[in-house]
Amino acid sequence: MRRVPATGDEKESLYVSLDRHRDAVLWKLDGLDEEQVRRRMTPSGTSLLGLVKHLACNEYGWFCETFGRGIETLWFDPEAGEDMSVEPDESTAKIVHFYGRSRTEADKVISELALDDVGTSWRGETVSMRWALIHMIEETARHAGHMDILRELVDGATGDHPPL
Repeated sequence: MRRVPATGDEKESLYVSLDRHRDAVLWKLDGLDEEQVRRRMTPSGTSLLGLVKHLACNEYGWFCETFGRGIETLWFDPEAGEDMSVEPDESTAKIVHFYGRSRTEADKVISELALDDVGTSWRGETVSMRWALIHMIEETARHAGHMDILRELVDGATGDHPPL
């Protein structure tokens, strides 16, 4: 796992911070079976796999849609809250693959644009790439923290990153 460079430039530091949290999200699924990753752990129905699906949707939304790049056609409706739920026909492999594609497409947009370049969010707001990176660091870190708790409840495993 990469570390945020102590003397890196702003864009590199923001990107590495985001990528570290992305990796932690996937690590939280390691070694679990389909039932465990799908298990609804809160009254609202939150599951480990549902959080991965939600984050994948956010990566596409905040980087690809906002900056007018390669939009994937989603098989679910995030406006109806379907980005947090996992349907019986949605395997772990399918959702993890979706998260991988969303990261790849987001990474292309991040690498092509400067921090001060702007796009239009789904809310109609003008936002900079800097803002989108900071927002996704916050979003991913927040849900990685949720996943820390859910994973501990599933099998007792703890930690925010794999040991170096």
